[in-house]
Amino acid sequence: MREIVLTGLNHKTAPVAIRERLAMSRQECMEAIDALREHPHVDEVLLFSTCNRVEVLMAAKDGEAAVAAAKDYISDLKGLPVSEFESCLYVHHREEAVRHMFSVAASLDSMVVGEPQILGQVKDAYHLTASKKATGPLLNRLMHRTFHVAKRVRSETGIGDSAVSISYAAIELARKIFGSLEGRKILLVGAGEMAELAVEHLIQHQAGDIFVANRTLDRGVELARRFNGSAIALEEIPETLTGVDIIISSTGSPTCVITRDMVKPVIKRRKGRSIFFIDIAVPRDIDPAINRLPNAYVYDIDDLKEVIDGNIETRRAEAIKAERIVEEGVVAFSRWVEGLRTVPTIKALRAKVESIAEGEVEKTLSGLTGLSEEEKAAIRRMGQAIVTKVVHDPIRFIKDGCHNRDESRALSYARSFFDIHD
Repeated sequence: MREIVLTGLNHKTAPVAIRERLAMSRQECMEAIDALREHPHVDEVLLFSTCNRVEVLMAAKDGEAAVAAAKDYISDLKGLPVSEFESCLYVHHREEAVRHMFSVAASLDSMVVGEPQILGQVKDAYHLTASKKATGPLLNRLMHRTFHVAKRVRSETGIGDSAVSISYAAIELARKIFGSLEGRKILLVGAGEMAELAVEHLIQHQAGDIFVANRTLDRGVELARRFNGSAIALEEIPETLTGVDIIISSTGSPTCVITRDMVKPVIKRRKGRSIFFIDIAVPRDIDPAINRLPNAYVYDIDDLKEVIDGNIETRRAEAIKAERIVEEGVVAFSRWVEGLRTVPTIKALRAKVESIAEGEVEKTLSGLTGLSEEEKAAIRRMGQAIVTKVVHDPIRFIKDGCHNRDESRALSYARSFFDIHD
């Protein structure tokens, strides 16, 4: 019998320096799915990588061997010895893996409890994996139940009412730095979803001029136009740094977009005015060495934890309700998994009784003459009805034993009573 196992790391177990080294692009995720799916110890696999986590979910007969395969593959892919990130990893088996997946999708395990983006990220990861046919009955069922549980948490609790996004946390940090954002000039590097959310929050706080720099200028122009900002090319960033107060960066670049050498000459032109960089990208967009320049301050995604922690109390009661929904989901899914173990016995039981009934019916029919085809069909239907009634109580006995955690005894009794062998 296969088990569900999950291994990974997140913002709670690994610093951003480790997370950015292990973060995977979409192409790398696709390659990893193909490679792990072909591994002899992995039957089904799903992988997802976000700015705050890298996790591998698998179905395997030998969970420990599957985890070892995942660790070795990530190590080879990233050129990072397992010993350098193994202490950051967690491993969950069976019910714990299911509970973890439900909690992640319900945003109970997020840096920002209640943030809505994670569910979309999990769905995207599943659709990518399913398109490559790397999931099967266990993980497909698990993921559909995951989405169901997450939807219940959203609709039945207020966990999202006071939730904040990483972008919101970045704006809150900027407000703490300046006291007020009114009139402050902002440069956004990257024009993705997080940048869009950041712009909305900035406008609410009456920020001044907003500049958007993006690798694809068209996308930057589109975002800037929607919010009456100005789009610039990436090459214009050094010049723009002279006049802005806050830079919020969230690109998907594998290397730093803003380096120390780029900022150093800008500091002189700013004549003592402070400049703040808020880096919400993983891998990081902004060179941490900029922090060593005078009047320059860099905050990365881990620094946002202080802002986020301030909202925990208001969400705690709703999180407790959400955890109850997660536990209900875990119990229901575990019963389904346990029920899978009874399927071979139930099938064998029905097949044996059907074989006996069909044999007796056909023997009886062969000794009768003058029956029409309709009459013969009616006798056969009667035989099938008897089979259904005979096996009803034994099957219920087996299923009740499964639900009452007495599965082995129930299966043993059923096999003995009906002389069913493996």
